Amino acid sequence: MTEKTKTNPRKAGIILHPVSLPGSYGIGCFGKPAYDFVDFMADSSIRIWQILPLTPTGFDGCPYNSFSAFAGNEILIDIDELFEKNLAEKPEEIPEFNDYRVDYPKVIDFKAKILDEAAENFYKVRENYPEFSVFVEENSSWLRDFALFRVLTKNFEGKSWKFWPQEFRNHDEKALKEFEKAHELELFRHFFAQWIFFSQWKKLKTYANEKDIEIMGDIPIFLSFDSADVWANQHIFKMSDAVMSEVAGVPPDYFSADGQLWGNPLYDWKVLEKEDFSWWIDRFLHNLKLYDILRLDHFRGFSAYWSVPATKTTAKNGHWEKGPREKLFETLFKKAGKIPIVAEDLGDIDADVIKLRETCGFAGMKVLQFAFYEGTDHEFLPHNYNTTNCVCYTGTHDNDTTVGWFWSLSDGAKSFVTHYLGSNGDDIHWKMIRLAMSSVAEKALFPLQDVLGWGGDCRFNVPGTTGPQNWSWRFQKDSLSKYHSDLLRGIVVAFNRENKKN
Repeated sequence: MTEKTKTNPRKAGIILHPVSLPGSYGIGCFGKPAYDFVDFMADSSIRIWQILPLTPTGFDGCPYNSFSAFAGNEILIDIDELFEKNLAEKPEEIPEFNDYRVDYPKVIDFKAKILDEAAENFYKVRENYPEFSVFVEENSSWLRDFALFRVLTKNFEGKSWKFWPQEFRNHDEKALKEFEKAHELELFRHFFAQWIFFSQWKKLKTYANEKDIEIMGDIPIFLSFDSADVWANQHIFKMSDAVMSEVAGVPPDYFSADGQLWGNPLYDWKVLEKEDFSWWIDRFLHNLKLYDILRLDHFRGFSAYWSVPATKTTAKNGHWEKGPREKLFETLFKKAGKIPIVAEDLGDIDADVIKLRETCGFAGMKVLQFAFYEGTDHEFLPHNYNTTNCVCYTGTHDNDTTVGWFWSLSDGAKSFVTHYLGSNGDDIHWKMIRLAMSSVAEKALFPLQDVLGWGGDCRFNVPGTTGPQNWSWRFQKDSLSKYHSDLLRGIVVAFNRENKKN
């Protein structure tokens, strides 16, 4: 009798959103550079690729401000494949793109025109591709509403759906069917783009999985008001006739006397519970097709959330409301079984949040950049970890790079870091990666910028700010080398995180 093969639970991972990959058209995509990056991870014995939400973004590029919780971001499509299949003709003149930063308006405009042409050509031969019809049917629960939302928005000159004529604002089925008949080709264009997106992503994910690399995806708890999901499912939110009664935020704290007024629509969890949380379950199941591990952003909102009257201009006058807690996840487990989930449990959490996370068996997050400010007993310092069911990060996509963070510290904090790590600062990024890897945490993750040892000018996002510096960083084809791979693999092996089966 042979012993059942077990996979080593200790793993290392890299955080890199696909937009940051090298590429010829101003943004990373699902083309060859993505496969090259998977090869780099495999050569380095890296077993997790963490990405940010793949949902569509606006001109700011923020993946947490999407107009769909289900659709894919079409600017990540590898358009070279469309050229190779003669669905679109490669332009004789390609705009001059920045290899270091994504110019979202420029990229969106360029790729939209290519996809317009490809969809028009594909429409003529669609009958030869039965898999396209299968995709449309299998995703009908969200795809039709998404396409309608996009075309209606364009038809009404980009206005928010709350300003649409009443029949469209209220999702009147008769009016929508008439609109569909008059705009068949425009709607088809979005069906096509989504099919291409998910086909390419499935192929890339399969390639990664075959190399024993898991994909960790990200699910934001809240949605943008101007999204297909809110428009099509108004009854599950605290609103009436496109007017919100309450919105999301966080309470006042040491950093902000007024708190933070996010303004997102809040779920009506009582209505959702009566429907067995069907919308949320569909969302989870959809994401489980795309990713192997799910990261739940703002996990504390499932325990309790800060509700602010929609008429208020700050979050100061809000109050706590109970979230769905265990009921939601018990329903999910009945449908999907136990699934690997990482709870983003940073910031202001209480005993109820910890209880919910532990009851559900979710892994929490421990960020090393937050660990050096309150003495040697800080819970994020690895010698204080009391569980292996956690993820140790050097930093997240919202943090500065490790190099940028270190050199911005006060002299006192810098001294603590150098003594703890045994470093003079010159190799701080490798020492932090090594510290994360050496911890008892089952997963140790770090942004690619830390592998490269790059500074704060390569930071991916600064929370609470807007502008072209956010969500736009890219690396170049020759940035990664065998040197990086060999160093990473050595640390992975030393701390038993390699892809070893016994």
